[in-house]
Amino acid sequence: MDRLDELLNVAGALLERVDRVLSEIGAPGGHDVWRELRRVRLLPGDAARAVAALHPTAILDAAPELRADARAYADLADALPLASDWTGEAAEAYETARRTAAEHLNGGPDSLGHRMSATADLADSLTGWMLRTRASVAAVLAEAMLSTETIVLTTGDHPPSDQADAAAAIGARLLRTVADAYDEAEDLLTGSADLQAPLSV
Repeated sequence: MDRLDELLNVAGALLERVDRVLSEIGAPGGHDVWRELRRVRLLPGDAARAVAALHPTAILDAAPELRADARAYADLADALPLASDWTGEAAEAYETARRTAAEHLNGGPDSLGHRMSATADLADSLTGWMLRTRASVAAVLAEAMLSTETIVLTTGDHPPSDQADAAAAIGARLLRTVADAYDEAEDLLTGSADLQAPLSV
């Protein structure tokens, strides 16, 4: 359990209140929260829980295995024997096949070894992104818990307009953090789009 999990346990009632006020009362016209709601397409509480559902450990554990596989492909490519003791057409054909196999195993950007290494790099990047995103959302929640908006939403009988202002302020900050983080993730995945292309044989 990290700081985000701990804060969600404490801030659960606040987030439910924010979501309920935004759903039932709404937010001031032109408020930033409307733009962030369109970006994320989730209410603030749901967005925070979606981030909490990110589990970086599962991906972190996969990266060493991928790098080990990449090394194994490189070792296998290096271990393919040369046709050093024989000559002729058969030797030339074998050497052509050996070079092709070695290139496929650990040669250019389309080789198995390169793809394994690139996938491990992506796993490391996604793990870092998840950890940063969880930390950023936790920081926003911690700040929100100490805000005057939380007082408005959780104490007394404040006018609906004040509640709407408070929920919109908290919601906008939280949703902006989530939206910016997901934009970063999209950039990471776009940059690794070549991994989705089939291997050329």
